[in-house]
Amino acid sequence: MIKLNSSDHYIKQLKQKIESKVRHPFLARFIPEPAVDEDKLVILSSIMDHTSLSSVKKEQYIITTMLVQIALDTHDLVTLTEDDDDQETIRNRQLTVLAGDYYSGLYYYLLSQLEDIPMIQTLAGAIKEINELKMELYYKDVESFQEFLNGLKKIESLLIQRVASYVQRTTINDIAGEWLLAKKLLEEKKSYQEGKFSPLIDVLVKRPGILGNSGQVIVNIEQMLQSHVHRLEATVSQLPIHFNWLKSHVHSAIHHQFNQRQIAEEG
Repeated sequence: MIKLNSSDHYIKQLKQKIESKVRHPFLARFIPEPAVDEDKLVILSSIMDHTSLSSVKKEQYIITTMLVQIALDTHDLVTLTEDDDDQETIRNRQLTVLAGDYYSGLYYYLLSQLEDIPMIQTLAGAIKEINELKMELYYKDVESFQEFLNGLKKIESLLIQRVASYVQRTTINDIAGEWLLAKKLLEEKKSYQEGKFSPLIDVLVKRPGILGNSGQVIVNIEQMLQSHVHRLEATVSQLPIHFNWLKSHVHSAIHHQFNQRQIAEEG
């Protein structure tokens, strides 16, 4: 059992445990191993640190929630373009779906060992709601960029917020939503500018009524990030003193990922 405390060393240990659980020799031959979202791991750890749960349950909740996140992220990697119809692409697509299902099964298995039906219901409900939100965001009409951002923020943070509500520790819910939204937008913008496919920006480009052409999409995202970062940093500073480690981590992430110079350089 990992010793429960919010520290870089603890996060590293947790990350290694999660990676060892999702590592599958057959899948690794054909598709990349899933990435563990360290920022979400940090948020979950901070939430659990301030509960009276046993160390066993804290660790189990963190790992199972992250397995759900990995399953959701893996299913998002499935390509649906008609042009990619060669046998290798089809096989990789099928294996990616299989991998997502495999990671989903892992968290059910772990929770069944803990015999925690309410937590299983919490996670299952969150999965259902997130998938519904994704359908609305990507396939239904969105009237404004702000509405689009609101939907994206829910998708990025809802799983963590549902778990936080379950353990009755919702202090950082709002900050988590703002932080994860900014991070997601920065990642998508960087991916798009590197010539990689960005499903998020692709949706916005295909809906010129929201922002206009691709150039306007990037400009609007940059402007949003610049104002968002200042607001996020001010909000984080107001967290209670017992969240000092989380505050330090967020400030570090802001300076490394969201500072104005980086945003300008990437733009």
